[in-house]
Formats: sequence, structure tokens, C-alpha cells
Amino acid sequence: MKYPSELKYSPEHEWVRVEDGNIAYIGITDFAQGELGDLVYVEVETIGDTLDKDAVFGTAEAVKTTSDLFMPVAGEILEFNKELDGSEGDNPAIINEDPYGKGWIVKIKMTNPAQLDDLMDAATYEGSLA
Repeated sequence: MKYPSELKYSPEHEWVRVEDGNIAYIGITDFAQGELGDLVYVEVETIGDTLDKDAVFGTAEAVKTTSDLFMPVAGEILEFNKELDGSEGDNPAIINEDPYGKGWIVKIKMTNPAQLDDLMDAATYEGSLA
């Protein structure tokens, strides 16, 4: 499994990629998608909402289970990946194929970027899985 060094990781297996300033993308890790198995549906009904760190922002449904998705940092949900949206792209398997690229789940505007310091770097996250 791979864990890109430019990302930050949560204990709940979400990753954060910071773009410009306080804009970030959130997805689930390669480990998480592997544990869930083939994803069949991703639901995010929090677009436009501002959520606290650790709040549930959606769910990921796989053949064998459903898992909540947690905010690794506080922020406003700006966008849900159209590739995953059942009314648009309807391709949740893209998370299994490319969890750190095309498989991002939401784009957010962080309300407290300092919370990134509470997350793990790639080496620490990988070590936490052992």
C-alpha cells in the first residue's frame, strides 16, 4: 500500500491534501478502501455545511459494510466529487482504483488549518497500521 508524503492522515483513515491556503481535499486511505472492499455507493449530504473536526460528513457503502466518513479537520463542505455522485458520475469504484487522486471525496474550506498539526504524516500513519 502507498501513503503519499504530501498528505496528512487521521486515525479514522481519512487523508487531507491542502491546495491553496485553506482549501483542501479529503478522501479515504488506500488501507481504508482495502478494508472496505469494492465500494458501491458514497453519500455526502453535507454540501454547504460547516462541520467540526471528527464530525460525520458522509458514508461509504461497500459490498460487505457501510462506514461513516469523518472530518479530519473542521471546515465547510464546498464540493462532492462528481465522479462519485449517483446522479452524475456514479463511479464509487474510482476510490478503490485511485484513492489519493481521482478518488477524492469532498473539497472543503478549512475553518481551523492549525488542526492539520494534529494529523499524522505518512510514516506515522503507516506505522500506526502495524
